[in-house]
Amino acid sequence: MDKGKKGFFTKLKEGLSKTKKNITEQIENIVFQHRKIDDEFLEELEEILITSDMGVETTMDIIEYIKQETKKNKLEDTSEIKNVIKKYLVNMLEENEEKNIGQDSDKQRVVLIVGVNGVGKTTSIGKMAYRLKESGNKVIVAAADTFRAAAVEQLKEWCTRADVDIIASEQGSDPGAVIFDAIHAAKSRKSDILLCDTAGRLHNKKNLMNELSKIFKILDKEFSEAHIDVYLVIDATTGQNGIIQAKLFSETCKINGLILTKLDGTAKGGIAFPIVNELKIPIKYIGVGEKIDDLQDFSAEDFVNAIFE
Repeated sequence: MDKGKKGFFTKLKEGLSKTKKNITEQIENIVFQHRKIDDEFLEELEEILITSDMGVETTMDIIEYIKQETKKNKLEDTSEIKNVIKKYLVNMLEENEEKNIGQDSDKQRVVLIVGVNGVGKTTSIGKMAYRLKESGNKVIVAAADTFRAAAVEQLKEWCTRADVDIIASEQGSDPGAVIFDAIHAAKSRKSDILLCDTAGRLHNKKNLMNELSKIFKILDKEFSEAHIDVYLVIDATTGQNGIIQAKLFSETCKINGLILTKLDGTAKGGIAFPIVNELKIPIKYIGVGEKIDDLQDFSAEDFVNAIFE
C-alpha cells in the first residue's frame, strides 16, 4: 500500500471507529460466547446487524448468505463468520459500483449535487472541487442553491480554498439562470467538470421536482453533448432516515452516485450497506472529517476492512 493510500486508510479507520465499535465488537462478543454456528448464534447475529443500521432486508440477505457459505464450505466455528460477512458486503458494494463513465472520454461532465439542507452538501462540493482539481481536472462550480441564506457565500469560500472558478448570483435569484450561465462558462473555458449545487427542500417536494426538472431541461437544451451525473449527499448520522431521503430523491430524478458525509461523527456508518443494497446506487465519495482533503474516493474493500478488521 503506498504512503498516500495508507494515510487515507488510517484516516478512514479513525473515522469509522464508532461504527466499528457498534458492529464489530458486538459480533466479537457473540463469537466468544458461541463456538458453533447454530440457529441461536444466527438469531443473535441477526439482532446485532438489524440494530447496527444494516436494516432488515440487508440483514436477511447476509444471514442467508452465511447459511449458504456454511453449508457449502462446511463451516462450523463462529470465528469464521466475520470473514464471511466481509466477503458478502464487499461483493455487494462492488456489484453496485458504476465506474465513472465519461472520465476517460473527451466528453465534458456535469455533476448535479442534490440533498436536503444540513447534510453537508455545499461543503462536499467544495471538497469535491478540490479533489477533482488536484487530480488534474479543470473544474467550474455553479452556485444554484440560491434559496438558502449563506449557501452562495459558503460555496464561494470553499471555491477560493480549492482555487476553482465559481458562477454565482445573488440569493433569491433564479437557479436556472445560474445553471445557464455556468454551462456557457464551462463551454467557453473548456472545463472538464461542472459541479452544480442545487436547493435541498425535500419537505416541499413539488417545488424541488419542478426546480430540478427545469435544470434538466436547461442542461438538455444547452449542454446535451455533456455527460450528466446526479449525486445525492446523505448525512450518515441520520441512519435509517438516510434511506428514506434517498428513496424520495430517487422519485424526483435518477440518482447514480452517493456521497456519504459525517462518517467520523457517528456509529451509524453501517447505513452505507442498506442504502446501496436496497437502492442499487453506488457510493462515490465518503467524508471522514472537516478538512478540505477529508473527502475520499469510495473503496468497498477499504470501507469494509475499516469496520471489520
